[in-house]
Amino acid sequence: MTDKRVHRTDAEWRARLTPEQYAVTREAATEAPYSGRYWNSHEHGRYRCVCCGEELFTSNQKFDSACGWPSFTAPSSEATIEKREDRSCGMTRTEVVCHACGAHLGHVFDDGPGPTGQRYCINSAALELDRATDSDKGGVAPTS
Repeated sequence: MTDKRVHRTDAEWRARLTPEQYAVTREAATEAPYSGRYWNSHEHGRYRCVCCGEELFTSNQKFDSACGWPSFTAPSSEATIEKREDRSCGMTRTEVVCHACGAHLGHVFDDGPGPTGQRYCINSAALELDRATDSDKGGVAPTS
């Protein structure tokens, strides 16, 4: 995990990210369900922040929630994310952001499978999959 925060100007973020990645991570947009590249991915590896490269989730924590976005039972480490109250869209939710760079990732809900009971519903546009080699492939969390 990185100990330093990543700070960039708006122009620097726009130059580094695609328009969709920028809208999701810097403006808290949400990609359409079932449209992101990882919602149905079963590849092994580490999911990193598309903005700063921080490891956020692993394929071992990923499960099929049938919600249309990649879903995870827990982050790789609680220290890599921040949770914030989100009162947008006429509801109260818990927003999940990257601790290192402040990128909006998605939201967490208390309707996931065990052992955490949580569902981290994360935008594919906020993630980059660092595919695992054969030597570090682990089991994938069961689908629900």
